Amino acid sequence: MVVLRISRIFKPDIMERDWNLLYPLTTDILILYRMQLEAPVPVPIICDEVPSDLPSYLGRDYHGAISHVDASNLLSGQPNGAYLVRSSKSANGQFHTLSLKFNDKIHHYKLFYDPKSGLYVREKRYDCVRSLVADGLVTMYIDLKAPAILQCLSNANYQESPYMTLNKRKLRALSRENAKNRNLFNDSYNQNSQLAQQILGQTVPDKLEKAHSFKLTTFKGLNWCELCANFLWGFTLQGKRCEDCGVIAHVKCSEKFANDCVPDLKYLRGVFGIELTTLLSAYKAELPFVVTKCVAEVEARGLTTEGIYRLSGFAEEIDAIKMALDKDGEKADLSVDKYPNINVITGALKLYLRILPVPLITFEVHPLLIDAIQHDKKDLQLSSIKHALLSLPKPHYDTLKFMIEHLYRVALHAPINKMNSSNLATVFAPTLIHHPPNIIWDVRSDILLLEIMINNYDKIFMK
Repeated sequence: MVVLRISRIFKPDIMERDWNLLYPLTTDILILYRMQLEAPVPVPIICDEVPSDLPSYLGRDYHGAISHVDASNLLSGQPNGAYLVRSSKSANGQFHTLSLKFNDKIHHYKLFYDPKSGLYVREKRYDCVRSLVADGLVTMYIDLKAPAILQCLSNANYQESPYMTLNKRKLRALSRENAKNRNLFNDSYNQNSQLAQQILGQTVPDKLEKAHSFKLTTFKGLNWCELCANFLWGFTLQGKRCEDCGVIAHVKCSEKFANDCVPDLKYLRGVFGIELTTLLSAYKAELPFVVTKCVAEVEARGLTTEGIYRLSGFAEEIDAIKMALDKDGEKADLSVDKYPNINVITGALKLYLRILPVPLITFEVHPLLIDAIQHDKKDLQLSSIKHALLSLPKPHYDTLKFMIEHLYRVALHAPINKMNSSNLATVFAPTLIHHPPNIIWDVRSDILLLEIMINNYDKIFMK
C-alpha cells in the first residue's frame, strides 16, 4: 500500500521510463517513511481524581498542581510516549506544563491554549493534547534516528541516489515553471510601464515583487520542501503551503523564500475578499475585472439614474452577482437582461471594494492624504495629494484612479441623477477608506478628501 501511495507522486511517463531508477528510490523512501511508523505512540497517564481546576480544553490526563518531581515519578515506570499535563505555580495561569517521556528521559514543555486555534507548544495548533503528543513523538523520533539512517545512505553515495536525483529534477522543473510564470507576468507588466510612468510621473520598478502567503498545512502522502528538496516529516501540519501559488516548504525554509510569489488562479477562492495585488498578479491584469465590468454597466445604463450609488439593490441579487463573479469570473453575465436593476450592480461594486483585505486607500497613505488637504492654498493642496498618492502600490493607484475618473463622470450628470461630488464622496468614503478598529476618526475629513479628488480628477491624476 505504501508503494502505491508513493507511486502517485510521480508522473506516469517517469514511472514507465525510469522504473529501474525508481525502484531503489522507493526502497530509500520506505526506510524513511517506516521511521514514522516506528515512533512511540501517546500513552496518557490518567488522573484518578478529577482536579478541581480542570480547564474545559483538557482531559483526564490533567493532574492539576503537581510538582516537577511528582510528574517525573508518575512517568518513570511508563513506556516511551507516556505523558501528562500539570499546572505550574510559576506560570501564573499563562500556560500549563506537558511532561513527556521519550528516549527513556522525562521532558517538560510549556503548553499554551488559544481559544481560536487550540493547543500548541510552539507554532502548530491542535484540537487535543493527544494529537499534539502524537505529532511531537514522530518529530522527536525522526530527529533522533534520521541522522544515523541518512549517514548510512550517504555512505552508499546517497547524494547520487535516485531519491536525490529525482528531487533535484523536481526542483529544477519547479524553478523553470516559476521563472516562466514570473517572466510572463513581468512582460505584461513592463508592456504598460511607459503608460504607468506617464500616469505616476516616476520610474516604475522593472518587476513586481510579492511575498508568499504561507500557512501551516497538513499534507497527505509524501511531500518535499521545494526549497531544500528534503522530506516533510510528521503526520499533521508537516510544513507550510503558500495560499496564493501553492509552493510547499518546511516551516523554517518558508522564512528564506524571496518575494517571488506568482499567484495561481486555482488557489484563489473567488475574487471577493482577495487582496488586490494577489488578484491582479494571478489574472495578469492591471485592473480588477469586478470593477471594470460593474463600471461598464453603470456607464452604459446608469449615469442618468436618480440616486445612483446612493440607493441599494436587493441583498439577494447582490449576493447572486457576488457568487457569479466568484464562480464565473470575467464571463459572469451582468447585462440588463439578467439584472435590470442597476442598483444591484452598484451594490456589488461597493461590496467588492468594501471587503478588500487592504483598502484601496491604504492605512499607510491615508494619513498623508489627510495632511495634504489641510493646506489653505489649493495648488499646494492638490500637489500634496498627488504626491501622497504616489506612495500607493501600483494596483491600488491604478484602481483608485479608474474609480475616481468614473465618479467624476457620474458627477457630471448631477442635474439629472442628483449625485454630485459631495454626495458620491459621502457614499464612497467608508467603502474606499477603512480605519483600524477602536480608533475614532472624523469621517468628514474622508468625505472632503474624496470630494476634492473627484472635483480635481484631471489635476491630480493626469500629468
